Amino acid sequence: MGSIAVACYKPRPGCEQALAALVREHLPPLRAQGLVTARESIVMRTADGTIVEVFEWASQEAIASAHTNPVVLDWWKRFEAVCSFETPSNIPEFQNMFAHFEAL
Repeated sequence: MGSIAVACYKPRPGCEQALAALVREHLPPLRAQGLVTARESIVMRTADGTIVEVFEWASQEAIASAHTNPVVLDWWKRFEAVCSFETPSNIPEFQNMFAHFEAL
């Protein structure tokens, strides 16, 4: 059974386009590794430019194995170069009963 994840990426100054490109490109390699499902992700932007992505891991085992998978570790390094990872509860939009975002 899959597991839905909410990831929040706050771009570093001047890295907005590079971050958007990574978000568009990172799931196919993870699918090839069997780590995420074929379900399309939902990608949106907050008022401060943070990108929020909702996607589905293939299983709890896939999540656990991601922490040692060289493909995933490479992607995480790429993300860390252009953004910081944020906790959803720190995103102002998530403080509202019905959070709204710009669709990407």
